[in-house]
Amino acid sequence: MAEKRIILEMGTGNDLYGQDYTKAARRAVQDALHHSSITLFSELGIDHTEMRVEVTIAVQNPEAVDCDLIASDLPRGRAKVRAVFGGLDVAGVDGKAPHVIATAAIEAWLPDQAGRYRWSE
Repeated sequence: MAEKRIILEMGTGNDLYGQDYTKAARRAVQDALHHSSITLFSELGIDHTEMRVEVTIAVQNPEAVDCDLIASDLPRGRAKVRAVFGGLDVAGVDGKAPHVIATAAIEAWLPDQAGRYRWSE
């Protein structure tokens, strides 16, 4: 069955002093999640387990992101998280310790619901 993307949310997060890419990434995901309130599932009687969730995290050091930990933070759906090169490291005042800025995109997909519901007035 074909899937349809029903959600695309973006967020940003940072770790100003710890240079922790996972912390910045988790904050970016939480920022994106706080932009959403989806009543679709309860209104249409769709189980959250039908939703596939893809999270893309962009940071300067993708290998430093714990994608499994971020996936465990997601409240709904079957999650897959991947880290890619992007985001931003901004040099600290001393020029040594960068401030880490991560961006996140969260996409949610459902099986095509065409034919499952009928319009009534």
